Amino acid sequence: MALYQVGDIVEGTVTGISEYGAFIHLLQNYNGLIHISEISNHYVKSILDYLSIGEDILCEVLEVDETTKQVKLSIKNINYKLIPRYGKIKDTKNGFKPLQMKLPIWMREKLKEINENKREE
Repeated sequence: MALYQVGDIVEGTVTGISEYGAFIHLLQNYNGLIHISEISNHYVKSILDYLSIGEDILCEVLEVDETTKQVKLSIKNINYKLIPRYGKIKDTKNGFKPLQMKLPIWMREKLKEINENKREE
């Protein structure tokens, strides 16, 4: 049985972008191409307006060549953006300073709680 079937929605990683399409890496060394005509139902001036290299996206399988492990893909009729699993971590001006300041307070509070529980026993 083939790994990919026409109509499947699959996850892939954008590995390259050219004037005519985006190259997508799929599981088990399959490679895909989203032709510029399969990016949107509207005029696409630049694929970079839709995708970026390294981005994980969802794609619809249009055609599969099992011999070459090449897959023709589309994103124009699906919600292709993946929600980041962990979100982006943003650095702050203070970095770890707030934790450094609070840690001794939290440790004293926890030790006090532990000692109180021991007395009650």
